[in-house]
Amino acid sequence: MLQDCIQATLSKWFATMPPTLETELPVTLDCSIPEETEPITAEEREELKVSVKIFLSDWDCSFIRSAVEMACHSLGVSQLDSVIIAPPPLPDGDNQTLEHLQPLWAELEGLVRSKKVTAIGTSDLDKTLLEQLYNWAQVKPSSNQVNLASCCVMPPDLTAFAKEFDIQLLTHNDPKELISATAFQEAVQESTQDQQVADWSLEWVLRYSLIVKSRGIIKSKGYLVHAKKSNL
Repeated sequence: MLQDCIQATLSKWFATMPPTLETELPVTLDCSIPEETEPITAEEREELKVSVKIFLSDWDCSFIRSAVEMACHSLGVSQLDSVIIAPPPLPDGDNQTLEHLQPLWAELEGLVRSKKVTAIGTSDLDKTLLEQLYNWAQVKPSSNQVNLASCCVMPPDLTAFAKEFDIQLLTHNDPKELISATAFQEAVQESTQDQQVADWSLEWVLRYSLIVKSRGIIKSKGYLVHAKKSNL
């Protein structure tokens, strides 16, 4: 459970810090545990596919670049092989539209052009929306994740469209909201003595997988989490 992972990581990190830090957290915390995230060596890089999925908590496009840059830095690579975007949840009754996706996708296209990312993909788009995005986009989606909790089999129209335009259909079982704001704040509070947890807001979560190309197995996986403390 992601909440437990965040709490455990913060607790382990705080155990290495001066006790005075826990009473009042600074605006910026770089909570990294080096042995938990080993950079990829130059020898390993050719053998590994670095795949990530970014879960956004807000429609701020700059979060995408921030997540990609942090992933590259943490993993010791100059480029990610695949990035899938999961837009923030919409209010009940609202449906995702092309207008929602366009700014996010434009940011991803910029990362492809600057060679920070090789391939970009989407999640939970039906055939109509995937087709609209494909027709509009300059850099075409290479994949689309489908949540099998909402449909037991791939919709035939989506399958046919993806096959025609060489879009890989993948499955996932991620919840609509990977971790709620409340759950994140609870994790912070449980691992620190900071009582102002409501000041902390989650911006994005990135999940990475390092896949051995020749064997198709996952060598390692993990999460990067970015949150901000308001200045109020």
